Amino acid sequence: MDLTYAFLIDLVPGWPEPVLLLLAALVPAVILITFMSLGPILYVYAERKIAGFMQDRLGPMRVGKWGLLQTIADTIKLLFKEAIFPRNVDKVLFTLAPCLVVIGAFLGFLVLPFGPQLVAADLNIGVFYLVAVSSLSTVGLIMAGWASNNKYALFGAMRSAAQIVSYEIPNVITLLTVVLMVGSLSLQDIVAAQAGGLQNWFAFRYFPLMGIAFLVFYTSTLAECNRTPFDIPEAESELVAGFHTEYSGFFFSLFFLAEYTEMVVLSAVASVLFLGGWAAPIPALQTIGPIELGPIWLIGKAWLLVFTHMWLRWTLPRLRVDQLMYVAWKVLLPIALVLVVAVGALTLWGPTADGFPWDQIAAWLVTLGILCYLGLLFFKARRWQAARIREQAA
Repeated sequence: MDLTYAFLIDLVPGWPEPVLLLLAALVPAVILITFMSLGPILYVYAERKIAGFMQDRLGPMRVGKWGLLQTIADTIKLLFKEAIFPRNVDKVLFTLAPCLVVIGAFLGFLVLPFGPQLVAADLNIGVFYLVAVSSLSTVGLIMAGWASNNKYALFGAMRSAAQIVSYEIPNVITLLTVVLMVGSLSLQDIVAAQAGGLQNWFAFRYFPLMGIAFLVFYTSTLAECNRTPFDIPEAESELVAGFHTEYSGFFFSLFFLAEYTEMVVLSAVASVLFLGGWAAPIPALQTIGPIELGPIWLIGKAWLLVFTHMWLRWTLPRLRVDQLMYVAWKVLLPIALVLVVAVGALTLWGPTADGFPWDQIAAWLVTLGILCYLGLLFFKARRWQAARIREQAA
């Protein structure tokens, strides 16, 4: 906003200060809303093409060259379809729920830094803000399930609430590893701490501890976006469509918009926290002449993670409810707790002797402990499976 205000002062000198402040707030808002509204059209087309490629088919090909206009045609069709309100629904909550879900997904864009000075709001509590606004979508999903007066919608909403609350805990704990290393909650400070090239990105610090932290965070984002293999809130084979079973037309499209927007926001957040944000992997590639390439780097990293979201959707099967909770509470949470303690200790004390890599030794010991724990879990799961087979045979 400060950068926009300075630009407007040079562009239209002499205008009243209240008008300039209003324009400085409106210009970034319009740009962000346009980007967020048109982005899902591209993401839906990309997912349909990726799904077609992975299933050895072409995907959409009829509307436009290579099917480029197919998603636009589907969007127009959805916007002009009638919004049907089933009997005995709570119309106020039924209408408000998809709007709240979209707002919760969009608010994360406000603190994402796209460049050294290209950020809508550089809050000194940016990480805390992201954790807080992510809960709004959960409230909207519960409202949608409750107001629909449909058992499948209510089951989907309750599953979504349980899933997001469960995976939010390891998600936030892995966030603490980055905050401990930087000593700040500002996303700009976090990106600045990773400047200097690929080797300084947090995903490669204290190798392999922070790499494991990145994988835990990324897995938790899959669950928060209700993406496969954590898509039980929308399980079509069980719940028709889950929390949005009764929605149609424009309101149905809002849930799609929120899902893809949240997927992009969480991928961008993962890029900022662990993959350098707008920083280039090689410092020489940060600019081309006077042109700052920070936004391109951040969007490229985010889209790479979005591609992996789509890749996993068409590769992995859906987890059962008990398996989903098992992964959250007995796998990711213990690993996240060990990681935050280990990274905090390494950040506080660091190497304890000159020339002797105590920090690397500690990182490998913690990693060995995590691998032993995962091996124990695998062994217990195999024993449990064998016991069930024996019971069924008896």
